[in-house]
Amino acid sequence: MGFIQIKVKGKKAEATEAPILVVAPHSSYFDAVVNIVAGIPSIVSRAENADVPLFGSFLRCVQPVLVCRNHTDSRKKTVEEIMKRATSKGKWPQYSFSFKLMIFPEGTCTNRSCLITFKSGAFIPGVPVQPVLIRYPNRQDTVTWTWQGHSASTLMFLTLCQLHTKVEVEFLPVYVPNDEERCDPFLYGNRVRSVMAIELDVPMTEHTFEDCRLMISAGELTLPMETGLVEFTKISKKLNLKWDNIRKQLDNFAAIASKSKGGKIGIEEFAEHLKLPISPALKEVFSLFDRNSDGTIDFREYVIGLVVLCSPANTEETVQFAFKVFDMDDDGYITEDELSNLLRSAFSAHDVDVSRLFKTIDVNNLGKISYETFREFALLHPEYAKLFTMHLELQRNKTLQTINEVDDLEKSNEGQSFIPDDSFNSSDKKED
Repeated sequence: MGFIQIKVKGKKAEATEAPILVVAPHSSYFDAVVNIVAGIPSIVSRAENADVPLFGSFLRCVQPVLVCRNHTDSRKKTVEEIMKRATSKGKWPQYSFSFKLMIFPEGTCTNRSCLITFKSGAFIPGVPVQPVLIRYPNRQDTVTWTWQGHSASTLMFLTLCQLHTKVEVEFLPVYVPNDEERCDPFLYGNRVRSVMAIELDVPMTEHTFEDCRLMISAGELTLPMETGLVEFTKISKKLNLKWDNIRKQLDNFAAIASKSKGGKIGIEEFAEHLKLPISPALKEVFSLFDRNSDGTIDFREYVIGLVVLCSPANTEETVQFAFKVFDMDDDGYITEDELSNLLRSAFSAHDVDVSRLFKTIDVNNLGKISYETFREFALLHPEYAKLFTMHLELQRNKTLQTINEVDDLEKSNEGQSFIPDDSFNSSDKKED
């Protein structure tokens, strides 16, 4: 029961032709059968797998490259080791069954419905690679092991309940990179992924392993798991963001969106978060975050908005200027009355309650806010900087509009001559 039937397609290349095998899609621990079909090459695997009973012992026998996916130093050493082995021209490893290195470039398990972004490790050496496809053409899927669904033990039990489980392993022609691809591992990996996706007849997506981590984190924060699907690699490269920063922003987002439906921020939640009334200025800032204009802000829009819209506005100069504007009596402190008066004027609302906002800023409960306290709060909450600059811009535009209207009126009056009325003329005649 549960017997695995393996069907092999294509021709396996020699190590001299392609020292690296890139295998996809990665969806199960059953994918280890590829290692047997490929001649027991060394593999790149997460460090935790080496501690799994029995499987870990087998893994160590093939001299794996172990990587701790949560540590930057470990990743750097992994890349160095891949480079060393891939460019050894058959001189390494000395005690392995094969001179090849096998890598699952997706870096995590998926449900095989698409190919997620390939990590660059297999493509950094710039050597030819042989793509290898895995298929499970079974009526019942008892092998897929992802972030959601059955546990490993349950999948093993379900698989053993089947008469047999089919696995297809297909070796595609060796992919030889051109000069441009050798200089750009990301481009190289993406083109290899495209070839594999066409053969598998599945789409490609820009999501990565980090998106899966964000999905799990979103679930732990009682948000829909799809909240974490932000195409992490794409936006992190464009915006120069690190994992820790985005993970921290997910906590902030969850605190705002926790009361909303669907794990998104509406205008009401946005105003509640800022402890301010809904005003034209606040609506304008909200619309800048809401990139697809659906009336809500999802996590991806929230991250992009903070980095692209708010952070550039939240400069030291802006913070200093804002503090001076609020500090009406120029005594070096902002009182609750000063904050209230300005915000009431800014939002044209006489019933604005700024007590909660003032207490949030006044962390030391001094009854007044110093510049250092104001600065610390402003740097941690860049949304206020954008709101403040947006309000000033609106006021400036209103002023310019008024000036232009006055100028237009004056210009229209310049072409008109003064014509006395009849009463004025008759009076003049009488005097004459």
